[in-house]
Amino acid sequence: MKTGRWNLVAAAVILSVSAMAAPQMCLAQNNGADIRQPMLLPVDSAPLVIVTKSGSRMFSVEVADDAAKRSAGLMHRQSMPDDRGMLFIFEAVRPVSFWMKNTPMPLDLVFIAEDGRIVSILGGEPFSPAIISPREPARYVLELKAGTAEREGITEGDLVRHPKIGAR
Repeated sequence: MKTGRWNLVAAAVILSVSAMAAPQMCLAQNNGADIRQPMLLPVDSAPLVIVTKSGSRMFSVEVADDAAKRSAGLMHRQSMPDDRGMLFIFEAVRPVSFWMKNTPMPLDLVFIAEDGRIVSILGGEPFSPAIISPREPARYVLELKAGTAEREGITEGDLVRHPKIGAR
């Protein structure tokens, strides 16, 4: 009887040690890289439209409308289509700050006021821990692939339209 219990305890210890070592072995096999899956949100059924001086630009957006979604954002995302973005919705107008620590692709960060007016457009460099913050508070932030704002003629003062912008 004692031998049976001893074997059971020994098996439990071996299993526990193996379970603790498994993540370390996986990291070692991946050269220590922190491999995480990107958050993929459904594309909103309504297009986001930016009215520029030269016409309207339409984008499909994923909507990050709670703290968990805003926190994950586009981290670990390797790519996205040129006409896609992520719209971050905050509960109220406030000073907002972003960083690119775990984001491998460069981005344009479009900061938007309560009324949909673009108050600032700033660039985000891949994997940078630098804080990205506009001069003015914002209620919304649209992340696009880097260079999209310039290529599409999107500038400060342009108007962003989407059912969730201006909604309470």
